[in-house]
Amino acid sequence: MFDLRLPSGIFFVIAGFVLVTLGLAEPSMRAPMTDVNVNLWAGLAILLFGGALLLLASRKAYKNRVRNPDGTRTR
Repeated sequence: MFDLRLPSGIFFVIAGFVLVTLGLAEPSMRAPMTDVNVNLWAGLAILLFGGALLLLASRKAYKNRVRNPDGTRTR
């Protein structure tokens, strides 16, 4: 079965990077009635989530490459 963590992680990392870049480049673009840079903080959270998905996907791929003591691959 296809693991959706890899494409989802890539999507969230790209979306988070775009929001963080926008939050840093345009700090004056803020949500109404708040002084918080929502683009920056939401982008950091999305970037962290995407990074976690990529980490989990890479760990699963690594586990698939681990060999048994007799030299055969595990699945």
